Amino acid sequence: MDITLNTPLTDFPGVGPARSAKLEKLGLTRVRDLMTYFPRDYEDRRKIWSIRSAPLGVKVCVQAMAAEHPRLSRIRKGMELVKVKAVDHAGALHITFFNQSYVERAIQAGEEYVFWGVVEEQGSRRTMVNPIFERTDRQAVTGCILPVYHLTAGISNHLLCSLIRPAVEACAAQMPESLPRSVRLEHELAQTEFSFRNIHFPDSPESLDLARRRLTFEELFYLSTGLAMLKHRRGDAAGRVVPSRPLEEFLSLLPFPPTQAQRRVMEEVAADLGSGRSMNRLVQGDVGSGKTVVAAWGAYLAAKAGMQTALMAPTEVLAQQHARSLSALLEPAGVRVGLLTGSFTPAQKKRLRQAIAQGDVDLVVGTHALISQDVEFHDLGLMVADEQHRFGVAQRSALAAKGHAPHVLVMSATPIPRTLALIIYGDLDVSVIDQLPPGRTPVETYVVHEDKRQRMYNFVRKLVGKGRQAYIICPAVEDRTAEDTPDGEPSPFADLKAVKSYAQHLQDEVFPDLRLALLHGKMRPREKDAVMAAFAAGDVDVLVSTTVVEVGVDVPNAALIIVENAERFGLSQLHQLRGRVGRGKHQSYCVLITNSHAQDAMTRLKTLASTTDGFKISEEDLKLRGPGDFFGSRQHGLPQLALADLSGDMRLLQQAQQSARQLLQHDPTLSRPENRPVLDRVRQMFADTPDIFN
Repeated sequence: MDITLNTPLTDFPGVGPARSAKLEKLGLTRVRDLMTYFPRDYEDRRKIWSIRSAPLGVKVCVQAMAAEHPRLSRIRKGMELVKVKAVDHAGALHITFFNQSYVERAIQAGEEYVFWGVVEEQGSRRTMVNPIFERTDRQAVTGCILPVYHLTAGISNHLLCSLIRPAVEACAAQMPESLPRSVRLEHELAQTEFSFRNIHFPDSPESLDLARRRLTFEELFYLSTGLAMLKHRRGDAAGRVVPSRPLEEFLSLLPFPPTQAQRRVMEEVAADLGSGRSMNRLVQGDVGSGKTVVAAWGAYLAAKAGMQTALMAPTEVLAQQHARSLSALLEPAGVRVGLLTGSFTPAQKKRLRQAIAQGDVDLVVGTHALISQDVEFHDLGLMVADEQHRFGVAQRSALAAKGHAPHVLVMSATPIPRTLALIIYGDLDVSVIDQLPPGRTPVETYVVHEDKRQRMYNFVRKLVGKGRQAYIICPAVEDRTAEDTPDGEPSPFADLKAVKSYAQHLQDEVFPDLRLALLHGKMRPREKDAVMAAFAAGDVDVLVSTTVVEVGVDVPNAALIIVENAERFGLSQLHQLRGRVGRGKHQSYCVLITNSHAQDAMTRLKTLASTTDGFKISEEDLKLRGPGDFFGSRQHGLPQLALADLSGDMRLLQQAQQSARQLLQHDPTLSRPENRPVLDRVRQMFADTPDIFN
């Protein structure tokens, strides 16, 4: 078979329509995809142990001879056992295979095999269950460093290795070399062919380090180049001049004095708006730090200059909340506020669209309905996006395109370490509101195990009896006990609290006398909004929900949030969930329930219980989990990184950023022929952000 980078995977033996569809779920359709589908981990299977010297409780390779023909027995319907004894000069290994009847024919008495699995001790007997095995003269997956890939149902690691190995052998030399030669030499980076061979099937740990360093640098270099081009384009763009006004004039509208951090950020925003350059600023601040006041200040300045502002929120409930609070704040100063969401009637939408087009609305608050084609602004001068990581860059660009170079202000309550923010939001200037308003009572946080569940239920009842409300958060929507992993192991999700069945159990058996409501992401938007509105109105005592409430409505009366299977969440997400309570005058509580006694899980949860500083928490989260946790499925629209770990590769990142800056100093648009390969790779990486190149 002649393999090229464009060979479809359906040309490989054993890849029919069904298997091809499963591979496609992993983004694998051609050989080129296999080459860049990097392992998530590696197993060092090079050391071969004797039966007696093998360490217990960890996966090892043991070489031994089958001392007998395997014995097959059927215990009951659906359960088959194959047992075989293997021996070497030092002892015997008793091996059991569950539901693998083919082993009876595959293992031959008298032949030497290498078995990869966990050795356990039962009395004086050494045992192994379901090992991988192969003859010593036909080793392919033992005696080597084996890659471990991300899988999906029906696709095993063995299958991926069997596809990727021939692809690498045939095509490693075909992978294009796009890094400039000067960059490769300066940073002593391995060549492309060597790197692709050894990232998948390394000859040694040293070869793997060289390959990973090369490919990680490359990834960070293209990311840095694209972000620098984006920032350059937006930084040089001429912006509307919005004259500043005395800050005290605006502060007189507020029911409370701003914090020093709010003042500082408001001054930064005013300076941007009046600079003549297009503002692109990210405002970061913990839940309750007062980001909305900063947005209101920007909208106030724009309105006084005769321009309109659009504020885009991720949910209809949040848009309604913003519209109410901003109307109360700004309308006494003559700023006209309007609300536009998808649930409006056609007549309501038409009236508001006309008002926006005629300039009769100064500040329009809405959901993604604001970016629909039929919404036209009279003079859009400022665009504000709340919870930026929930909007793709493309959505942000679509709204910005509705004005003549409008200023852009994006807000996030997800505290991100500054270094990471500068990378992920590399096209934006970053402001941080690192103070909370005085008088806020910190939320008390507790980590509890299953044995305290009844006490927790009693606490819910006690708080509701005092007139308070509670959230109970579950990690799953539906039970998944029947789900199996691709390797046939029990599902790791089997023990997760599922919101549908758990809500029913709570209503029927635990709180039959309380008013419970159910909320999850699979509900229709209108249903979700109705549930949240009822909770906000006090018509629901306990809201049983998934993390869909992470960015939700402000309910000052909610004084308790309980998070089930808390070890399954990242610290930053738990901190966001905790921010749902503590918004009123009542002492509030966050209870993290876990089944886990694992040290790393308990360390993470105790970190959350020990501090309410979102930035400290985010730094710890970055160390413990890496950057993926901050963004979930990376809805922010910037590229997914396949290899780079932004917490562990900071030095490499700095080198890549420096090289990108040097390259762009000499060729800002990468138009020189020798830099075309770099431009092509940056285009590919930023496929969802085309305005870099326009």
